Amino acid sequence: MENFFVVLGGMGTMATESFIHLLNQRTPANKDQDYLNYIVCNHASIPDRTAFILQQSKEDPYPVLQEDIVSLQPLHPRFFVLTCNTAHYFYERLQESSIVPILHMPRIAAHVVAKKAQGKKKRVMVLATSGTIQSKVYHQELESYPNLEICIPDAELQKEVMGLIYDDIKEKDWMNEARYHQILQRAKEEYHCDYMILGCTELSLIEEKCPNHPYEVIDAQSELVNQVLVEMKKK
Repeated sequence: MENFFVVLGGMGTMATESFIHLLNQRTPANKDQDYLNYIVCNHASIPDRTAFILQQSKEDPYPVLQEDIVSLQPLHPRFFVLTCNTAHYFYERLQESSIVPILHMPRIAAHVVAKKAQGKKKRVMVLATSGTIQSKVYHQELESYPNLEICIPDAELQKEVMGLIYDDIKEKDWMNEARYHQILQRAKEEYHCDYMILGCTELSLIEEKCPNHPYEVIDAQSELVNQVLVEMKKK
């Protein structure tokens, strides 16, 4: 197969399915051959990224992710897509081990926020796993734009975010719309945030299913889909 990319998924599986659904939905196609060529590596048994970063588990996801990349790059994909925000904690080491470029989802999302802000002072809340928050993968990207003020949930709100991601979506496959919209409402009204970055693909999944709210969200997974479409148009 020529002119294709690889999706490094399974973190989690339903979120990977959401990414593929959005990608196919947004691909301009009138026949089968108009869709994009890609391989999905749904490696669901990769150890939990947040548990490792927070030192709640000794199972290191990095060697497993690296093995996937090393084993797949001889197929000569144009690029890899890493459909897990928290896994970007390992991004630099993964890219060093690969001759194939890896798209950087938090960097793409931060660029979109900056473009929307148009140089004006804006408050941006990162809604993500505690692993993503602690690893500062979004901080590092947003700090490139001095007009953007980074806002992080306090312990109580972060507990709600983690409950939505792990208890509701991952464990029960429950799109808890009320909880999700309440989190967004608190980010807007209590923290006075202009934008909320959905920095977890489970949050992207619930945004896909429950988009009826008035809040300004930047869905990192959705922006990654857009970037894939841009990249695949290049010759």
